[in-house]
Amino acid sequence: MIPASIAEAAGLFRARKLSPVELARACLDRIAQLDGRLHAFVAVTEARAMDDARAAEQRLMRGEPLGPLDGIPFAHKDIVDTAGIATTCCSRIRAGHVPQRDAHAAKRLADAGTVLLGKLTTHEFALGGPSFDLPTPPARNPWDTGRFTGGSSSGSGAALAAGMVLGATGSDTMGSIRSPAVFCGITGLKPSYGLVGRSGVFPLAQSLDHVGPMARTAEDCALLLEAMAGPDPEDPACDGRDAAGVAAQLGQGVRGLRIGVIRHFHETDNRGSPAALANLDAALAVFRELGATVADVTLTPLAEWHAVNAVIMLAEAHAIHGAWLRTRFSEYGGIFRERVILGALIGSEHYLNAQRRRRALAEEMTRAFARHDVLITLAQPGEAPAVDAVSRWGVLELGSFAAPFNLTGGPSVALGTGFGEWGMPTGMQIAGAAFGDATVLRAAHAYQQATGWHRRTPEL
Repeated sequence: MIPASIAEAAGLFRARKLSPVELARACLDRIAQLDGRLHAFVAVTEARAMDDARAAEQRLMRGEPLGPLDGIPFAHKDIVDTAGIATTCCSRIRAGHVPQRDAHAAKRLADAGTVLLGKLTTHEFALGGPSFDLPTPPARNPWDTGRFTGGSSSGSGAALAAGMVLGATGSDTMGSIRSPAVFCGITGLKPSYGLVGRSGVFPLAQSLDHVGPMARTAEDCALLLEAMAGPDPEDPACDGRDAAGVAAQLGQGVRGLRIGVIRHFHETDNRGSPAALANLDAALAVFRELGATVADVTLTPLAEWHAVNAVIMLAEAHAIHGAWLRTRFSEYGGIFRERVILGALIGSEHYLNAQRRRRALAEEMTRAFARHDVLITLAQPGEAPAVDAVSRWGVLELGSFAAPFNLTGGPSVALGTGFGEWGMPTGMQIAGAAFGDATVLRAAHAYQQATGWHRRTPEL
């Protein structure tokens, strides 16, 4: 028996109706059954998982659980360091790299009692994918294995949608948590910049990178965020505050919440599919029925937010990889090489101008949050495309709905709103002002409690 959520599993543990050992075994069996088709895992740590589960079970039997995550099956994106377990970034460049200690977020989750099942597939260095020339194949979408999972937290999205784990880490520089969350029909939170420490997580672009939780529900993301957030002395961008009490606020509902809809993002700047737009309108109607007020918001066109994000991301990524690109160029996959090498063409003047424009855009967003508690737009323009039809130049095409909230650093949660004409999930994102993580999760939770799309699972 694999429960539908972390919260449900914790309740079954407390009621002695399920044990961590039973749950770990069930998840490992499901991985063995399904991952040959889904490729969500690059490594399964069965012995470690069973040791973790037995330790959690002993604590529960003594009446001394570490908290709501004790005994919960979990896995990390393969850019998150795990002591004694290879962290390869799905690249030949890092083949055989075995960290000596956990990343900050991994240690906090381990200290909370999570059961480590393994490492999850990512695009190469969280940018190059889906690629077919890497040491491991790209993850496949459990709703249709011929379709894209989204990226770069691709294995995280696939493993959660398929019920192989109950929680996972993701990282997000231009939507890499939120894209797979929507395409795979789960929930993913890009927390406020600086809320979750990033030491031990291989960077893509430090001024845009976020590490956050992925799970089936907003409630589960809140439970994970409480464990992950906190001071990280080795990450200079870490704010140091914690996320205590976020889960307790979920039940407050959304009556009186002021919702702004950045309608031109998804109706004009990068028009969504008919199904995605209809499902978003239905979601907004649910919020109105729950007592929220909904009004349109106009910001700078999406293309400019996207361009600023892309310039900063590519310049910072090239700065990280420049030495390897000069000496080990052919060891990278083709898509990563072609994307990151563009950063070599971005001079200091262009980079600094992008950072200046970023500040102006962030101030514009701050003014919008003075009038609204959350902002809503699509998370993806439609359903997941075919995995072999994803453009090699996706970072430069159209406008990313995710990019504005990486630039500003505020929290943004992506969740499902229904299904489209191909039977694949569609979704929205709910964004908030800096450190307004509790508010965006509260809105997401209220919507999920009033609907039920998050309870739908693919038939495998």
